[in-house]
Amino acid sequence: MLALIKKLWTEEKGQGMTEYGLILALIVIVVIGVLAALGGDLKTKFEEVKGGLNQQQQ
Repeated sequence: MLALIKKLWTEEKGQGMTEYGLILALIVIVVIGVLAALGGDLKTKFEEVKGGLNQQQQ
């Protein structure tokens, strides 16, 4: 049993994929944070664009 635990602890197979997964998770957290912080401003800007497009169609 101890040998199995040592083998799992020292084995590096799949380590790179795990690191990429952690980096991706960190990027997702940062993007969500930025969108949450800028959410109100983005909503206002999209509403301005929508209003401008509606005026051009009429």
